[in-house]
Amino acid sequence: MARAFAEIAFTDSVRAAQERYGSRQSNQRLASDGQRRDILGEHEIAFLAERDSFYMGSVGENGWPYVQHRGGPKGFLKVLDEKTLGFADFQGNRQYLSVGNLSADDRVSLFLMDYPNRRRLKLWARARVVDAADDPALLAQLELPGYRARVERAIVLTVEAYDWNCPQHITPKFTEDEVRAGWLEPLEQRLAELERENRALKARLAAMPDLLNTAADPA
Repeated sequence: MARAFAEIAFTDSVRAAQERYGSRQSNQRLASDGQRRDILGEHEIAFLAERDSFYMGSVGENGWPYVQHRGGPKGFLKVLDEKTLGFADFQGNRQYLSVGNLSADDRVSLFLMDYPNRRRLKLWARARVVDAADDPALLAQLELPGYRARVERAIVLTVEAYDWNCPQHITPKFTEDEVRAGWLEPLEQRLAELERENRALKARLAAMPDLLNTAADPA
């Protein structure tokens, strides 16, 4: 069974480049390893739930590509089912580059990064734009409780293929929350323990003269 991403990405010109640079045989084996990878599994769903940003590429009708960064609370890109993702589109700079591109060509590519663990998921999908007035129930499903921004529309993605990248050249990077949870909180807890031990030791030392005086005075 051929991988879905290879059918999309390994065009004639890409295969020609692989032939030219000597990687065609290895890529052909990769493309036919028996895993279709066009339906999200538990591993992918769990990975998506932890993401707080991604990059989405689209193409305008003039052929120029555009890459947009999307960010929000963890899990803002929601898995609606094993083939469908969705996210709320908030009011931004009002250029509507991605929204406009999708009206001409619904194909998109997503890069989802896990910098601390050096993992990267590539995802190909077809996207549709759903205005708030057209499907209030969908918008409600994609809203983020407590996130103070106006939802203008939803972007719904139908997964066509995905693939995992190797970790080479992914530099580990950490958010403020990750640094706090991984390093600062344990250090703060240890510091608090040491301060408690220090106060107890000082109390014992302060009591020592009284104990010595009591021992020296048999009466």
